[in-house]
Amino acid sequence: MIKIKRALLSVSDKTGIIEFAQGLVRAGVQIISSGGTAATLQKAGLSVCPVEDVTGFPEILAGRVKTLHPAIHAGLLARRDVPDHMAKLKELDIAPIDLVAVNLYPFTATVADPEVALDQAMENIDIGGPALIRAAAKNYRDVVVAVDPQHYSKILTELQTRGGISAETAYQLAVSAFSHTAEYDTVIASYLGGLGKKSPFPATLHLTYVKAADLRYGENPHQQAALYVEPGKKHAIPGAKKLHGKPWSFNNINDADSAWRLVQEFTLPCAVGVKHGNPCGVGLAENLTAAWQKAYEGDPVSIFGGVVAFNRIVTAEVAAELNKIFLELIIAPGYTEEALQLLKTKANRILLEAKLGKIGLEWDLKKVQGGLLVQEMDQIDYAQADLKVATERVPTDQEMKDLKFAWTVVKHVKSNAVVLAKDQQIIGVGAGQMNRVGCVNIAVRQAGAKARGAVMASDAFFPMPDSVQAARKAGVTAIIQPGGSLRDQDSIQAADVASMAMVFTGIRHFRH
Repeated sequence: MIKIKRALLSVSDKTGIIEFAQGLVRAGVQIISSGGTAATLQKAGLSVCPVEDVTGFPEILAGRVKTLHPAIHAGLLARRDVPDHMAKLKELDIAPIDLVAVNLYPFTATVADPEVALDQAMENIDIGGPALIRAAAKNYRDVVVAVDPQHYSKILTELQTRGGISAETAYQLAVSAFSHTAEYDTVIASYLGGLGKKSPFPATLHLTYVKAADLRYGENPHQQAALYVEPGKKHAIPGAKKLHGKPWSFNNINDADSAWRLVQEFTLPCAVGVKHGNPCGVGLAENLTAAWQKAYEGDPVSIFGGVVAFNRIVTAEVAAELNKIFLELIIAPGYTEEALQLLKTKANRILLEAKLGKIGLEWDLKKVQGGLLVQEMDQIDYAQADLKVATERVPTDQEMKDLKFAWTVVKHVKSNAVVLAKDQQIIGVGAGQMNRVGCVNIAVRQAGAKARGAVMASDAFFPMPDSVQAARKAGVTAIIQPGGSLRDQDSIQAADVASMAMVFTGIRHFRH
């Protein structure tokens, strides 16, 4: 049991610090503090021992140096069970410090502003704070460290009920402290390492993520799982507001992320259904109800029990249609109150509200045994592609409209990927097969009679003309694909024979 007689409080985030200090004082603890924290506590009527009274040395360099002193760090690092340590403290008239409550300058929040100047970022790098935290955490058998306002209540409770802090609690707080400083240093290293670099990939990759939630389970019920988020970033699915429903699972989040990325590709009202990481229904229309009908009718079998995303506020009219089938999760930028009440009648259905807006440059990470694959995100769309008509027939305006729509969707389908579209509706999807013609056959079979007059998008080139021939047989009239095969001419010829139009993009969209 650690008895607390003296505590050093120095926090940037002052949430709860007054109440914490008041509780410590009631427990008979002397408070040491400095700078803004001391001023805050004194204004609240608390008696505070200034750091300079402990060190015998004033703050200098506009507060840059105040706690970096032997009288502070010896009081933290001295082991109470080592007689030589305690004798040295007595010889130098240094009193032990039993508790440190410190949180750090807001570097993460500072650099979250894309316009922040480097000098401002550097000024928000804490030096004394990490030193105090690490010293206290290293000596956790004798010193308690709190780096998060959420820790205060547990410390006060144990002081009140036990008269001290348990060894188990002190250890857990030390673990949190080292995690906190590791995260802080990682953010700094990542930010500075990314400035002025010709290559986006640093020699050493520093990653830090903070656990946001334990999940129901992983991809399968026997696998445990958790959600981690990037520090200081509250966007997309991890930053979504959960309005209703059961706790979400690994698959819920993965599918919701896929749906949310795709739905934001479009400016017209859009509805996207996703099942097992792949789009199973996508519709564009002049209003959200019509967009949903297109998405649903594109594959009413697969969308059952799936995840649905919208890029407009969901109204009661849309909600009434959604309630006609079982959906695991719905995500949108907002809901009318009436729509929420309708959707909440399904007790377990998860309702998420997320902020629209594509995230800037990101890395795509894939774990492999013993390593990590890192690449830029695939963010190129047809507007950045050099579209070239490769066939004798040029696509009609409607075909080109549908080709661009299908090309946007196929980027979000697992490779090999083939998408059939007609009138801004996805009517067939072939995904994840080991050969391309197999994907064409799956998409065609799903579309059925709707394939006649439709267009087809392929995420990569056709190595053989068989895919074009299968599409022609189903009634597809136009194709968009990257091109680049040694046998492109065979596919072009097959299209010309059938009076089909074919557009080359020059860009591949593999997604494994």
